[in-house]
Amino acid sequence: MTLIKSISGIRGTIGGPCGEGLTPVDVVKFTYAYCDCLKRRVAAPRGGNKYKVVVGRDARISGEMVEQLVCGTLVSCGVDVVKCGFASTPTTELAVRFAGADGGIIITASHNPRQWNALKLLNENGEFLSAAQGKEILDLAERGDFIFASVDELGHIEEHDYTDEHIDSVLSLEAVDAEAVRNAHFKVVLDSINSVGGIIMPRLLDRLGVECIVLNGEPTGDFAHNPEPLPANLVGLSSTVVSEKADLGISVDPDVDRLAFICENGEPFVEEYTLVSVADYLLSIAESAGVMPRNTVSNLSSSRAL
Repeated sequence: MTLIKSISGIRGTIGGPCGEGLTPVDVVKFTYAYCDCLKRRVAAPRGGNKYKVVVGRDARISGEMVEQLVCGTLVSCGVDVVKCGFASTPTTELAVRFAGADGGIIITASHNPRQWNALKLLNENGEFLSAAQGKEILDLAERGDFIFASVDELGHIEEHDYTDEHIDSVLSLEAVDAEAVRNAHFKVVLDSINSVGGIIMPRLLDRLGVECIVLNGEPTGDFAHNPEPLPANLVGLSSTVVSEKADLGISVDPDVDRLAFICENGEPFVEEYTLVSVADYLLSIAESAGVMPRNTVSNLSSSRAL
């Protein structure tokens, strides 16, 4: 069993003794600590009398159990919950702003195997917490000084699927020429690794008029192969792209915050290049429009490309 606590969240393998794996006790402690820190950081709720937190999850087998624990703990802390259900990490991040919420919790272990799960914590802007905020939550969770709401102060749960709002926001971007994509009549193969990519990606591609062949599309959480979108794990996608004479192969990880492509000849266009390519495209648009680029962010991928 493994339990890893860090300033970015808590992750581990499901089950085992408390403190050695990701158990229900650990989930409750960490969620409570997040609530307490949220109330200290945000002086007053944005939308009413109670604080509001958005909760979304990928399709992992343990996801429903962890979701119930998280939502129940939030309610017991007097916090209203917007439950997104199956949602990609970017969708949940945007949902914090769409809902006018005070924070968000993403239940996902990203590209880790099926026995893992995790909590990723967001601020009122749908962004990950700072190092100082993360440390404060870790310290509070370890102390265990928990005081819960009385029956008249309990929060409430509402359900809302923000997938379509997310897609609308993508298609409304000036950099996205949806009409050009529709006119190209692309054919793609999508490997959504039995998680939430099988929900949002086909809907996005359909809105763009793209013919989509889906592999591993059912969000069962029982991943058909290693979920990390590396070339060694995308052999099936590569062969299908070639056999179907598709223009492109698309691979996402279980929470759809990692993206890799397969070219029409079956060769991988690895994720190290996807962000770099998008940045290059956006900068070229700015240059052709005579607009000075705003601040850019460099990471290991962009540094390697140089």
